[in-house]
Parts: sequence; C-alpha cells; structure tokens
Amino acid sequence: MPVGWGRAKPNPVRLGVRSFPAAVIFLASGGDLSDEREMLKRTPLYAAHQRFGGRLVEFGGWEMPVQYAGILDEHQAVRQAAGIFDISHMGEVSVAGPSALAFLNATCTNDVRRLAIGQGQYTLLCNERGGTVDDLYCYRLDEASFLLIINASRIDADVSWLQARWEAFAEKDRVELRDASEAMGAVAVQGPRVATFIDRAFRGASIAGTPAAAPTSLKKNQVAGFDFGGAPVWVARTGYTGEDGFEIVAPCGLVEGIWTILLEDGRAAGMVPCGLGARDTLRTEMGYPLYGHELDEETSPIEAGLGAFVSLDKGDFVGRPVLAAQKTEGVRRKCVAFRLRERGAPPRPGYPLWSVGPEPAAIGKVVSGTQSPSLGVGIGMGYVPSEFATVGTSLEVEIRGRRAAASVVAKPIYRRSS
Repeated sequence: MPVGWGRAKPNPVRLGVRSFPAAVIFLASGGDLSDEREMLKRTPLYAAHQRFGGRLVEFGGWEMPVQYAGILDEHQAVRQAAGIFDISHMGEVSVAGPSALAFLNATCTNDVRRLAIGQGQYTLLCNERGGTVDDLYCYRLDEASFLLIINASRIDADVSWLQARWEAFAEKDRVELRDASEAMGAVAVQGPRVATFIDRAFRGASIAGTPAAAPTSLKKNQVAGFDFGGAPVWVARTGYTGEDGFEIVAPCGLVEGIWTILLEDGRAAGMVPCGLGARDTLRTEMGYPLYGHELDEETSPIEAGLGAFVSLDKGDFVGRPVLAAQKTEGVRRKCVAFRLRERGAPPRPGYPLWSVGPEPAAIGKVVSGTQSPSLGVGIGMGYVPSEFATVGTSLEVEIRGRRAAASVVAKPIYRRSS
C-alpha cells in the first residue's frame, strides 16, 4: 500500500461497493499552499452567500457568513423548522490502511474499536501534557478507511500533529494519511422538519457505509454514501445544534448544487440559510464546546467536562498518563455552564466570573457567552475552580462593570421542556 501525506487530487478509488472521489479516501501529493493560506479563504458557496445577502466576516482564516436575515430568525428557524449551514471551511482528513484503526486509537482519546462500519464518534486529539490539539468527529467508512472532520482553524495544526504521530508510528507503512480539506466541502441541515424533505435530494439506498434505504433511515452518528445526481457523496446524521440534522460531505464542485437543491426542497418546511452567529447561539444553548473557547492546547478534555470521550481502558494514546491522573485525582478547574437569573446585557467571552459571599473574588472568566434566543436570558460557559462547579452554585458575571447574578446549571442549558 502506498504511504505518505498529500493534498487533494480527484481520482476515483474503490470502496468495495462503488467508486468514491479520492479526496475522501486517498489523495496524491500537491504543492505548497503557504502563500494562499496567508489570505482569507473562501468556500465553494461564497457566491451563494453573496446572492442570499450573507454578511461575511473573517472566521478561522475563512470569509464566512455570520448571518443572513438575522441571528434571532435563523436560530428560531433551526429550533422550530430547519436551517442550512455552510461548513465547507471545516477540514477533512482520510486515514486508511490495515493499521489505520491502531494508528487512530493511539492518537485519539475515544476508542475507535467501538465503531462499526458506517458509524461516527466524537473524539479529541491531545498533546503529551493532556492539552487539546483539537476536537473532531471520526467516521468509519469501511473496514480500513476513516474520515476525520476537524475544525477550520486547526487544519494546519492537526495535519502537522498527525503527520508527526505517523512518522513515529511503528506500522506507518500500513497507514495512508491524506488531507482532503482543499478538495472537499460540506453543508449541514438542522432542525425538526429536516427529515420531511432530506430524502428527496438523495435517491435510492446507500451505496457505502451504513446500509440505509434513505438518509432518514440513518440513526444518530451514522454515515452512508448516497448518489447525488450520478455522483457519490457522504451523508451523516450527527449535528451541532441539539436538533435532528444531517451533514453532507462532497467534492467542492458538487457543494453548490447540494445547497441549492436542499434549499429548494426545504422551502415549504421553512428552511432558511444560517450563519455563524446562529450556529454559536445554538451550540452555546446546548453547552457544546468550540475550539479556541472551551478548548485549547493548555486545556484538557477532563477540565472541559468531556471525560466521557476519553477511553482510558483501550491502551496507550497520546496524553493518556496526564488524563488518567486527572480522572483519578481530580482537576483544579472545570468548565461550567451558567444562566443569568434576570434579563439584562448578555455575558461575553473574557468577562470575569465572581464568587458570591462575604468576601467575593474573581475566580474565573467566561469563555462562551450570549443572549439565549430560546430562553430570553444571558447564558454561557466558563472556567472556575472545581469547588465552584457544582450545579446550583451561585456566581456573578461582571458585565460592563456591574455584576449580574447567575447560577451554575446542567448541560444542555436549553431543553425543550425549558
């Protein structure tokens, strides 16, 4: 089996069922893109965002829409009907070969052995100090092929980190790594009405991954290959909003066609295009982490409250000794979710968190904060000493020089029963 690391080149390869673009599995080497990456990058949907009136901003080195009609409207559309997001800025990395599973289990925190073909799992990459290199989704496409979906701002860091791990891996001649990020794009459709129209865009049963009669036959965290206009694409049922939803990963040339057809099919269900603003309010309501806020290279998954995705019983992996000690001995600080007790100005990242009592003190800071469109009050997440992390603990958030009363709450912050 050929080995190495490369960029995208769209040649078809066999998945055992039908040809898929090589950008998803195996990719040939490309040139130096360092000069291009100094400028803002644009997704295959850049022209579509302009046509729909998207307000474009810089995000992780990309020019992305922060909103269209408005964050509140887009947020409520996802909670009540459906919304479509451009997630083409996120990275895709293929890991394939007879020892691909062993390599991933030695690098990721979760146990990849638990994945059946066509399943995905949330996992993290950690450094030797237990700090988080990135959080990601790992999908098992077939017996020896995996697809990693990584954060846009971490593509270069992740690629370098994985390449270093591959160089040191004893069976590296049995592992093929490919960075597919330049060739692949993706969209996400989220909301309770998505299942009423998603199948119309992808005719017929799956041709790879999970056996499924249609996308709506997929269960949570499953992925399958489907035909789209004569071309194969991946459809996953994962989500980052707390609502039912699907992600479609495809070669860049197909992404605008997928976007257009899904918007048309979803119009009667109330689907609208959504930007980064709604994505952030939606994920904050659910207490989901965002790299650079809840996670960074100095913060461990245990501190971030993600211990459920750290499998200490699977054998050694990068960062395991530190994470094992933290699970056993505890950590000094923890990430908590909080909710303001009264309406007012919302909390923002960087705002101080204070203890409550005879001698109040600044004990931490907000890492994510917003006005919750669903709850009508300020919510957020922040790091505090472990003794202040119990649900129900009273805190204060310093907002514009004044302290607002808040309480530590369980995740998700928003539930439909709220």
